[in-house]
Amino acid sequence: MSSKGKGTRAERELIHMFHDTKTWIALRAAGSGSTPLPCPDLLAGNNIRKLAIECKSIKARKKYFDKVEIKELIEFSTIFGAEPWLAVRYDNEGWYFVTPEDLEETKKGNPSLSLHVAMKKGLRFPELIGIFKQQKLD
Repeated sequence: MSSKGKGTRAERELIHMFHDTKTWIALRAAGSGSTPLPCPDLLAGNNIRKLAIECKSIKARKKYFDKVEIKELIEFSTIFGAEPWLAVRYDNEGWYFVTPEDLEETKKGNPSLSLHVAMKKGLRFPELIGIFKQQKLD
């Protein structure tokens, strides 16, 4: 399966996860990544919160992001009044949700997220939507 197909499948999986809560709703932003305008992959919300989410599904243990992609997520979120989130689905590990501030920088200054950092700083889906808060170990 192509990486584009894998990404689309992952985005749809998240949409269903939000829908299944019965208190959140989500939609896939048409054209995200194919327009020069800032646009996240998903918008999700309820009557209290709005989330702008950039989604990634990877086999590797580390995801490298494009600086512009992160900048545009923050820009869109600020204008729209949403919280900026990055959702990374690691094969065999599931979804982790982090904010742009949680990302590390490579030596060349590019944003990245390792599985280790995702597990330490990230939220799982129930935590993201406020079902419970897990204690993080340092």
